[in-house]
Amino acid sequence: MLNRSAMAANSIVANLLKINAIKLRPEQPFTWASGWRSPIYCDNRQTLSFPEVRNGIANAFVQLIRERYPQAEVVAGVATGAIAHGMLVADRLGLPFIYVRSAAKSHGMANQVEGAYSPGQRVVVVEDLVSTGMSSLAAVDALRAAGCDVQGLVAIFTYQFPQAVKAFTEAGVAIDTLANYTELIDQAVPLGYVKAEQLELLRQWRTSPATWGR
Repeated sequence: MLNRSAMAANSIVANLLKINAIKLRPEQPFTWASGWRSPIYCDNRQTLSFPEVRNGIANAFVQLIRERYPQAEVVAGVATGAIAHGMLVADRLGLPFIYVRSAAKSHGMANQVEGAYSPGQRVVVVEDLVSTGMSSLAAVDALRAAGCDVQGLVAIFTYQFPQAVKAFTEAGVAIDTLANYTELIDQAVPLGYVKAEQLELLRQWRTSPATWGR
């Protein structure tokens, strides 16, 4: 991964907490659709309602892509959460934009990848959130199947689950994020969102999310 500026990452984290895109409740966990109990809930679609926040994210993505993927020819957003973010980034870079559905349409052209692209083009994938990594890597697989040369994936935030790190490594996909779970919990106490004595609960969750809280 790219060595990002700690100051930039902290700014992203602070904004996500401020607008409630990330909520922390270690003592009253959320229940995910998977059944996992979690002290954190992240909904980065919330960022789109705040111009300063969404523009900060878009500009950070632009800088990251210019540094890491200067040969990129197309920006691809992962539906649905990253479509708007990907479009903002593509516009700033002056590049074509496409997006990837979770599955091919059952009607019409039956597309999974929407937009104009050519086989062999170098593509950077934009994602809003990486949890287990499965949906992100499914988008990468769809792009590869369509003949695209996937350079890597960039995301706003990652939980840093060990299984996700392993999955991206095994798939041969480079991943860079604007902020991560370690940076989040490092900032959560100084910013007043959790108490110091709750940090151990937050750290334990990331290492074993499927069994945490049971």
